[in-house]
Amino acid sequence: MMTESNTFPGVELSAAFDSTMSVLRKVEPHDLAKPTPCASWDVRALVNHVISAARWWASMVSGDKGLEAAEGEDYAAGDFVAAYEESIRVTLDAFGAEGAAERMVTVPFGEFPGAALEGFAATDQFAHGWDLAQALGHDTDLAPELAVALLGLAHVSIDDSLRGPDTEASFGPECAAPEGACPADRLAAFLGREV
Repeated sequence: MMTESNTFPGVELSAAFDSTMSVLRKVEPHDLAKPTPCASWDVRALVNHVISAARWWASMVSGDKGLEAAEGEDYAAGDFVAAYEESIRVTLDAFGAEGAAERMVTVPFGEFPGAALEGFAATDQFAHGWDLAQALGHDTDLAPELAVALLGLAHVSIDDSLRGPDTEASFGPECAAPEGACPADRLAAFLGREV
């Protein structure tokens, strides 16, 4: 059963990481050039983004810019599973630090307490795991209870000011999910993915 992150800090973020890691482990070298639902990224670029974005969230909540990934780092050229494991550790440590949940953090799209930022990070990581599953042709019915929780969060935290064309906005225009779509597919559609 999902609990609210303010009751058990890190639950959603940790679960989102677990879900995306389960997909990332399936990526093979011949997959790296495949297109993804993110029009401007192939699988290689998406793998690199997932790993570096985790570190970016850590740097935002902690204020430690040293946690960010090196500019242009190509994690997909090496052991990207190990690189993601390290990014996960760094990010969970940053969000789990004393006072992190209450600290007000300024990011490019506004100012939020760390607990809210953790929800954004979980949504980002989970959604990109969905993108990877879609690109690889794998089942996208990922972590249904988590997807329901993140969809509820997305409905109250994502408005039209955050939507726009690929590379220009955090999210695309909301798409319609097919009738009977799984929770992860419904979340992806809400975030602007064609399902």
